[in-house]
Amino acid sequence: MALLQKKVYTIADIYELPEGQRAELIDGQIYSMAPPSRLHQELVSQFTKIIGNYIDSHNGQCEVYPAPFAVFLNADDKNYVEPDISIVCDKDKLDDRGCNGSPDWVIEITSPSDPQRDYGIKLFKYRTAGVREYWIVNPLKKTVMVYDFEKDQFSNQYNFDDDIPVCIYNDFVINISKLL
Repeated sequence: MALLQKKVYTIADIYELPEGQRAELIDGQIYSMAPPSRLHQELVSQFTKIIGNYIDSHNGQCEVYPAPFAVFLNADDKNYVEPDISIVCDKDKLDDRGCNGSPDWVIEITSPSDPQRDYGIKLFKYRTAGVREYWIVNPLKKTVMVYDFEKDQFSNQYNFDDDIPVCIYNDFVINISKLL
């Protein structure tokens, strides 16, 4: 008896999805993305604004991209993600399709439908792809897990009321409760 084989999808399959349907591709598996909540979108908007303002006020070279923004983590056709916020400092990684390689800082805002993707699969993918800093923002618990992959692999958990230090910048902190 033949074993059932699981279909392996490619980036071409992502681009063939119906208009308006969002999904990510991780190791050849497609993960549908639910529409974001109002709070999710407010957080994306506020993060984009405060990070962009910080970079501009310091004459920084990095760029901030809110979702939907394509990130091709690996040099293959089996990985395509759309982080909620991508901060890219190497402009050579950017083209008209998105970011080819790892952003320097990624922020994911968990969805009630599938928070484990951010805490498990994406944590591993971002770390191994070379992301320098990764934040997982949980609006329901009002917590933020910060991973500084550049200095170590340990994480720190913060509350929305805390001043959260940004690892890739020495003098930048974000207090999420002040953003909302």
